[in-house]
Amino acid sequence: MTITKYNASGNTFVIFHTNKREDYSKLAIKLCADEHTDGLIVVVPHLVYDFEWLFYNNDGSTASMCGNGTRAVAHYAFENKLAGSFVKFLTGAGEVNCSVENDIVETTMPKPTIINEDFNELGFNWHLIDTGVPHLVTIVDDLDKFDLDICSQMRYKYNANVNFAKVEDEVLKVRTYERGVENETQACGTGMTACFLRALSLGLIKHETKVYPTSQEQLTLKKDEMGVYFKGKVIKEYTKEII
Repeated sequence: MTITKYNASGNTFVIFHTNKREDYSKLAIKLCADEHTDGLIVVVPHLVYDFEWLFYNNDGSTASMCGNGTRAVAHYAFENKLAGSFVKFLTGAGEVNCSVENDIVETTMPKPTIINEDFNELGFNWHLIDTGVPHLVTIVDDLDKFDLDICSQMRYKYNANVNFAKVEDEVLKVRTYERGVENETQACGTGMTACFLRALSLGLIKHETKVYPTSQEQLTLKKDEMGVYFKGKVIKEYTKEII
């Protein structure tokens, strides 16, 4: 088997393509541990789209959507001639479109759904929104208020990822606790999107803004009448054969 490791703003993935559609959860646990990644993406054929992905967290659980993962897999598909520079593929959250230009990839994110607009719990004001997967968002004045115990409690109660966000000089900074990893990750595309939409609804940022996750890599989120766009750099770290 040939695998490729990608880094998308601090999120890391093992990716390979195959004609075999099966349960790769056990393989995900092994490969993610061996290659030190957040997830496994398996690319399988589709009759309508360029391909379909099977996405696994590093604990073997599945996820419908991953923003940084979409950018990584789009670049992988382009590099491996599975798609052109405009990539259309199927996820558990529906159709995803990406454009690839050198090492910069932009994803059109799924249409968001607000689950719970505004509520208070554990000393924070929360917003629960589905941006492909569910995310809890709280806007804070200090990102050091990010607390793993609070994140874990909220994650299990609401079965959602948990985000603390801060707006500083119209720039959005985000820390995310992810399901399946059960810890803070270096970046989360759907989480940054959820925070962007919440801050935008509060009038704290513009319709196009720079976003910085824990990895401190710069990304861009933009919203117009057509949708929400998530853009940033991806890095192909290596390709290798495994037994």
